Amino acid sequence: MLEKLAALGRFGLFGFRMLGAIRLSAPQFRDTVRQIYVIGARSLPIIAVGGAFVGLVMTLQGYRTLSTFGAGNALGTVLSLSVFRELGPVLTAILFCGRAGSAMAAELGLMKATDQIMSLSMMAIDPVGKVATPRFIAGIISVPLLAAVFCAFAILAGWFEASVVLGVDSGYFWASLQNSVDLSEDYGQTFVKAGAFGVACSWIATHVGYHAEPTIEGTSVATTQAVVYGSLATLFLDFLLSAALY
Repeated sequence: MLEKLAALGRFGLFGFRMLGAIRLSAPQFRDTVRQIYVIGARSLPIIAVGGAFVGLVMTLQGYRTLSTFGAGNALGTVLSLSVFRELGPVLTAILFCGRAGSAMAAELGLMKATDQIMSLSMMAIDPVGKVATPRFIAGIISVPLLAAVFCAFAILAGWFEASVVLGVDSGYFWASLQNSVDLSEDYGQTFVKAGAFGVACSWIATHVGYHAEPTIEGTSVATTQAVVYGSLATLFLDFLLSAALY
């Protein structure tokens, strides 16, 4: 128990250390922009494809259920509320953990194994501010933007299947979506959740990678921990935020 509490304390101290290492300097800004491209822009294909297939599946299952009660025209409401409130931010964060979180942990773990982090310290360069903080900031910025892309592709794919395949009137679909989705409550909830998930996933990935054992096995363990712990933290935070926001 004491060991677990100590690990939790190290996790919190590492977060404060990353926040304290934020500098309004050109080198850190360049590193952050590069990480936004590496972990954010390069995650767009899997986010877009994942969102499209989630929209297709939700439309198919939702129409089958709603048509039983003669409410097939309310498909836009069911799809939009499900995607904006829950599926969009949650699945985006889980996909982010699998694609970008694992990459962050692996990169930091390999830096630790090859003594690159120790070399930065010997050159009087703060390794946290150089390698961990830019990735942490980039994750916080990238996840809400990726969640917006996920939701957009899910809605577009759902509309295409509803109107072309299932024969739902396109006007009813968009009208029900516009009448049911509120800008501050639903769109705002998407970005609030995605921002919280981005903080948690990036924090966990940088922590386990930075503190990985300096071996190849330690790097693989850190990569696994980044995905597993990040996904579990996303689901846990989703419950807390859903209870608080509702």
